[in-house]
Amino acid sequence: MAPERDRAATGGPPRRERAADEDERAPREAVGRALDRRSPGAAARLRTDPDTVERDLMKLVLTVIELIRQLMERQALRRVDQGDLSEEQEERIGMTLMLLEDRMGELRERYGLSVDDLNLDLGPLGPLLPRGDE
Repeated sequence: MAPERDRAATGGPPRRERAADEDERAPREAVGRALDRRSPGAAARLRTDPDTVERDLMKLVLTVIELIRQLMERQALRRVDQGDLSEEQEERIGMTLMLLEDRMGELRERYGLSVDDLNLDLGPLGPLLPRGDE
């Protein structure tokens, strides 16, 4: 049967196109069902409330910035321990990291977030950010 006749007979795309669409959709739906079974709270976490969108977005941005800040701090400490930096460079990096930490505190306060709010739980992998005592 020609595609035009097939389309005309069924009122829609040819059977091959419908089957391809169904084949593509099935894995996505299966993954969605699996996630719902494994993590019943996932659906609730993905819903957005128009009143909290700005705060949630800021929480995400600050989490990424805090992760980068901590990585930069660790790298700076390694370089200081190795003696790779001059005294002036050590002073400048220390001041920059302190200012960034202060600014992060101001932004957390402005949006009503705590340090723990920025530490995402990655399930079996544990928290995203190391605790202060680690």
